[in-house]
Amino acid sequence: MSPHPPSPLALTPNVEDHPHGDDSRIRPIRVMVVDDHAFFRRGLVSVLDEERDISVVSEAGDGEEAVRLAAEMRPDVVLMDVWMPHSNGIDACPRIREAVPHTKFVMLTMSDEESDLFDALKAGATGYLLKEISVTELPRAVRAIADGRSFINPAMATKLIGEFAELAKQESAPPSRPTIPELTRRETEVLKLLARSLNNREIGERLFITENTVKNHVRKILEKLQVHSRTEAAIYAVRAEYVSGH
Repeated sequence: MSPHPPSPLALTPNVEDHPHGDDSRIRPIRVMVVDDHAFFRRGLVSVLDEERDISVVSEAGDGEEAVRLAAEMRPDVVLMDVWMPHSNGIDACPRIREAVPHTKFVMLTMSDEESDLFDALKAGATGYLLKEISVTELPRAVRAIADGRSFINPAMATKLIGEFAELAKQESAPPSRPTIPELTRRETEVLKLLARSLNNREIGERLFITENTVKNHVRKILEKLQVHSRTEAAIYAVRAEYVSGH
């Protein structure tokens, strides 16, 4: 854990951190530490054990063990790696929550992949911290999560905000016109006339082909557009700007 990384972002404002060893709590925060690297796990435990208002009640080396121990120890906060053997941290979150509904989750990981962040949040995590977090920030993050706040590494928070901005932009953008599957030149001609409400005979007369040939073209057009009627095909053609719709 780096001594001076950027501080994680507390995403719920106006809640004061509890000072070191705050005695105002009814009982210490019960923490489970889950990481498949025993040396790193023991380092986390030693840091948290220095805090009078935090109690590490159990350790686990993978998601499966965490699920089993959580049901027994009922931790308030689970500090958990994302990628571990047997069962990863993201998969373990909903299973632990099912057994211990009040538990909150902080993912402490090397992974700065957006997909892992989003999967963790969907699984119920309210904290996502990179393992570069400083030893002074770790207890603060645990207290914040226990108090109902969200803590996210600054770089990951920037990605999260960027993703929300992109989603908002997509929602406000006008709907894109549908993609027309590849039609032959003749099928395109038939579709344009069909969209102008011409019947098969009239289309045949315009294109100098038989009515039966028109029927075959219409059948192929419906198959390619994956629609079930001439009306749906006509609407599709108008939306795709094959015709003006007037």
